[in-house]
Amino acid sequence: MKKTVNTLKEAKGKRKFTMLTAYDYPTAKCIDEAGIDAILVGDSLGNVILGYENTLSVTVEDMIHHGKAVCRGANEALVVVDMPFMSYQGSVYDAVMNAGRIVKETGCQAVKLEGGAVYADRIKAITDAGIPVVAHIGLTPQSVHSFGGFKVQGKSIEAATKLMEDALAVEKAGAFAVTLECVPDKLAKKITEKLTIPTIGIGAGNSCDGQVLVYQDMLGYTNGFCPKFVKRYANVYDVMQGAFKQFKKEVEEGQFPSKEHTFSISDEVLEKLY
Repeated sequence: MKKTVNTLKEAKGKRKFTMLTAYDYPTAKCIDEAGIDAILVGDSLGNVILGYENTLSVTVEDMIHHGKAVCRGANEALVVVDMPFMSYQGSVYDAVMNAGRIVKETGCQAVKLEGGAVYADRIKAITDAGIPVVAHIGLTPQSVHSFGGFKVQGKSIEAATKLMEDALAVEKAGAFAVTLECVPDKLAKKITEKLTIPTIGIGAGNSCDGQVLVYQDMLGYTNGFCPKFVKRYANVYDVMQGAFKQFKKEVEEGQFPSKEHTFSISDEVLEKLY
């Protein structure tokens, strides 16, 4: 059965749920068939798919393009699509119209936006329009320049208090879940216990109601930097590069394509050719 926002809401306090990113049809299909509860079409595609330095250059059109592909591959998983930078910050009107466009054109079940109390009016307006929202607080990559880099959030009493206030504000505004990114585990635990909506952790310890990771990170899809909060469940980069090198070697040495990979034609036909 297709999972819904209620699937995640009802899981709180009963079972842990899972979410992974995906940006294309085959990956979404594989994740879906693995039984993962939800798929996030993250604006992280700017980094891991499009090669940008950060997520700020990602557009609504980018999110729709990749969101469509993911929705075609997800038969059971709930699909959430990120609202990219400046698609909701400008005004409540922009937020509702862009959220509506994303849902309408991709077929996803929910959108996600970064920011706490400051964007509570956007969350309320989007949910009032009938579109479920996942909020995102803590380290919010779209605010990387304001933070001065990718840093753990909420370590001081002032910062921890603000995070708690943000969590309560987005819940009150109507968000059905909230992502906590790069938040100390004990603070994430207190926030999770305080809220009636589920928390989704990424670098926020194991007390959150659910966990999300960028699939390229957890698969070792690149050989570059790996965040502290990521566990690598595979090393796909080495497997892929090994296969590419083997292909190159076999072509250069005339081993590929071999007879088993070749189509035949009768000598009789060839003899009649000119």
